[in-house]
Amino acid sequence: MNFLTLLDASAGQAAKDAGGGSEWMPIAMIVLIFVVMYFFMIRPQQKKQKELNQFRASLKKGDKIVTVGGIYGVVCEVKDDKLVVEIDNNVKILVDKSAVVKDMADTQR
Repeated sequence: MNFLTLLDASAGQAAKDAGGGSEWMPIAMIVLIFVVMYFFMIRPQQKKQKELNQFRASLKKGDKIVTVGGIYGVVCEVKDDKLVVEIDNNVKILVDKSAVVKDMADTQR
């Protein structure tokens, strides 16, 4: 046997032995990507949605709000899943609670 043949055979065996543990590496990387995606994208969105739902449930008469369509108004009446919102003097509209996105109590109208 030639020295180069032995060297090539031993290098091939060493590569095979080292590569045995790497079969789990692609699976671990995919799992890691999903874990990172959950904590950086999905979880904060769920938290934000929970806060928005709590805000919508706590709406009461006199609250200043903004709807999804950009309509500013004051809540006049709260029903089960609807609000009567006054947008100007004696101009009232019926709005679904899910259309309310902001509380404008801190800002000027």
